[in-house]
Amino acid sequence: MPLSRLNPEQYHAATAPFGHNLIIASAGTGKTSTIVGRIAHLLKSNIKPEEILLLTFTNKAAGEMVERVASYFGNEVALKMDAGTFHSISYRWLKRREGKVVLKQPRELKTLFRSVYEKRSLSHIDSPTPPYGAHYLYDLYSYYQNTEMVQEFEVWIARQHAEHDVYCHIYADIVDEFEALKLQYGFLNFNDLLLQMRQLCSERNLGYQEVLVDEYQDTNLLQGSLIDAMNPKSLFCVGDYDQSIYAFNGADISIIGSFTCKFDDAVIHTLKKNYRSTVPILSLANRVISYNERIYPKELEVTRTDCPQEPKLIVYDELFDQYHAIAMLIKQSMTPIEEIAVIFRNNSSADGIEATLREQGIACRRRGGTGFFDSKEVKAILDIYTLLVNENDMMAFIHLFEYAKGVGSAIAKEIFIALQKLGSGSFFRGLFEPDGSIENPFEKRKLNHQLGLFDDFAELGSRGRFVTLNFERQFFNNAVLKHPKLNRDGAEFLYHIYLLYKALKTVSQPQTVVKKIAASLIYKDIVETLSTKRAQLADGSIDATLKSASTERIRRKSLVLFELSKPYREHERFLNAMVLGSQDLTQGEGVHLLSIHASKGLEYQDVYVIDLMDGRFPNRKLMQRGGSIEEERRLFYVAVTRAKDRLFLSYAKYDKIKKSNFLASQFLYEASLIPKDDAYSALVQKAEPKEL
Repeated sequence: MPLSRLNPEQYHAATAPFGHNLIIASAGTGKTSTIVGRIAHLLKSNIKPEEILLLTFTNKAAGEMVERVASYFGNEVALKMDAGTFHSISYRWLKRREGKVVLKQPRELKTLFRSVYEKRSLSHIDSPTPPYGAHYLYDLYSYYQNTEMVQEFEVWIARQHAEHDVYCHIYADIVDEFEALKLQYGFLNFNDLLLQMRQLCSERNLGYQEVLVDEYQDTNLLQGSLIDAMNPKSLFCVGDYDQSIYAFNGADISIIGSFTCKFDDAVIHTLKKNYRSTVPILSLANRVISYNERIYPKELEVTRTDCPQEPKLIVYDELFDQYHAIAMLIKQSMTPIEEIAVIFRNNSSADGIEATLREQGIACRRRGGTGFFDSKEVKAILDIYTLLVNENDMMAFIHLFEYAKGVGSAIAKEIFIALQKLGSGSFFRGLFEPDGSIENPFEKRKLNHQLGLFDDFAELGSRGRFVTLNFERQFFNNAVLKHPKLNRDGAEFLYHIYLLYKALKTVSQPQTVVKKIAASLIYKDIVETLSTKRAQLADGSIDATLKSASTERIRRKSLVLFELSKPYREHERFLNAMVLGSQDLTQGEGVHLLSIHASKGLEYQDVYVIDLMDGRFPNRKLMQRGGSIEEERRLFYVAVTRAKDRLFLSYAKYDKIKKSNFLASQFLYEASLIPKDDAYSALVQKAEPKEL
């Protein structure tokens, strides 16, 4: 049984009485075993499995814990528990209530947001501070939703970014129109899932006796407020303040820090025995993290008794000398490549090490950069598929038109709305059977100079300008072609969309849909655009070999998506699996190349933490944008505690491409790998917050 395998500290935590329990579980102390033990204790205490909610940071983590519960109690019991991320649990509850939930990824909603933003002209405002761009403003709004529970957006942004006060009423109006469009089309983003779930919890009791929260240190105020709204009889939170590394996404370390203040009956349990790392590795990690303020006291004990190898600092004269040397060390290593990880703080570091590993013929897989589901060619197929399933999905349509030359998101949105008008609310009816009595399907633009809304819509254009494109007559007669800013490329792109959906009308199998999309003219347009861009050289010319290779890589990705679609028989199930599950899927094999955030929760025999230069790690730019040296130090702690047996730390003194010199990271001084000197004092001074 799970409880019999726990050490005394884990057992004491897992069998704690109902109430508010916080378990401080440092790296390698067996938090997963403790959580599984807690679930076993609840089940043995006659708590029904459906009365248990397990909230994890990834669906993969939830799945692994459910599997372990199933190995002891059987699938029938384990699968009755609710387990998953905040978002996946909220999605399931809202789907039960609504029947259908149209969930959108951030990049899709950014496209919609940009279409609203582009209607504004902010050039008439006299300010020395330029306005925020559409994507950055969207990110600010998302951060606001995760971290602010009281103030309106306009008030919040004026206080947080005083130099943008003159734009705040326009920013707020853009957000209001964006939210109205989401409501009109039934779109939800990940924040909306939590906001609506919180409202659901305030209206009804979900029936949970205990809520277990993994990675509690990474919860933000929105997630915290959702837990509060659930108001379970018992709360079991597991986390480590030294591993709180998601402040950029709104994670608030004060949530775990204030646990004893918030709950009168709070009990703190500390897991002290580390089963992962050797004494030297753990000692180095503790030396560095001790520079951060202690929230809860803890002192780790190493259980391993084998002969350890000291962490090794490797210094190189030049940046790429470092990458080449590490590639050679890995090539000569006796450690299995799947047990080796190279961990980086910045993507530029990953690019260098990936290139040199491949140059040496060493297989590698990368996480934390652009993954399979993040690639534009895969997103394009899913956008086309999404519009087939939900013809009101304006964002999928707008996103596709990013590949049409000379057609921005604002024009694409106007075309979509016009097609809906021509089809009496139906996009497809407007595309295939438009109402011929409507001469002008385009909405009259609003005018409001104060909000940056100006009328730049010219008179309708003539369809005759497209007569040489040989469109089918039914399509050529569509009034949507009268848009004055629709060029020939845009019209032909729309025609290819028309031909594809005409071919997909009667297709019911997901794998057939994916196959037809990949073979369509519209997807060939997209492939041509992407492969040409990726093959463009510095002088603007196109390398034919690179273009051919890029086209082949795109083709292979469409085949992978085709394989993923085979188990599914329903369009909506397939799409939901791609949206909700894509973050947990990885491709490839070999040495693991990981951003620190992607390495969280993982462990390897050999770990290389590279580019430990001041500016790169700690990342000074991010610190200036609201980060902190404490956050960077926690990132360092997470990186080095991924190592079980051997830890290599490296940095370079010079970058010959940028012709810049580097100083060693202050964390190497704090780890006692470099004697503290005047250079260290200067680094510390740089890291201290400036007085206002």
